[in-house]
Formats: sequence, C-alpha cells, structure tokens
Amino acid sequence: MENKRTFWLSYDLGIKGNYSSLYRWLDKQNAKECGDCIAYFEFICKTDNPRDEIKKDLIKNIEFHKTDRIYLIWKDETKDSNVGVFIIGNRKTAPWDGYCVTDTEQTIDM
Repeated sequence: MENKRTFWLSYDLGIKGNYSSLYRWLDKQNAKECGDCIAYFEFICKTDNPRDEIKKDLIKNIEFHKTDRIYLIWKDETKDSNVGVFIIGNRKTAPWDGYCVTDTEQTIDM
C-alpha cells in the first residue's frame, strides 16, 4: 500500500550539523524551501506510520549529533487533523519563554 503524502520538516542541526547530507536528502525529495529551516516535500509511504518511515530514511542517510532536532508535521487523514512530532531530538525551552507578564505575578514592595 503505497501512498504519496505531504510533509513539513523543521530542522535545527546547530553550527556543526551535517547540513550537506540533510540538504542532499531534501533535494532527493524535491523539497520546497518554506523559510529558515523549514521544508515542504512529498514522500511515498509504504505503511501507515510515516513518522517511523521518514525517521528511518533520515537516519540511514544522515549522521545526526546529540543536539540535532528534526520536527515533522503532516495531516492525519484518519483524524482529519495535523500531527507534529520530533522524530530526532526533543523540544527545548523557547527563547520567548518568560517575556509575557501575567496577572498571577506578585509585586514585592521594598
């Protein structure tokens, strides 16, 4: 059961990342650039688990480092919703964390 599906891939390989191998992989997928570190591409899935298929293909073609991160987004037709998940690495604290002042903050009089 082969099924061509569309995906968005967000990548953060840091300053020492293996970008040439990732770019080679993206070029092989005929990916389209969608801004800094975001690509759109089509991938022929052979199973109902695109996450594992793409992760396996990336690992086969790219040497990742401990801090590298790849986030994959696609539409899950069975749920009629979008799915996003890290397939390499994990979420980290956002650079904007703590910028918003909320009503729950307390003022200390000195």
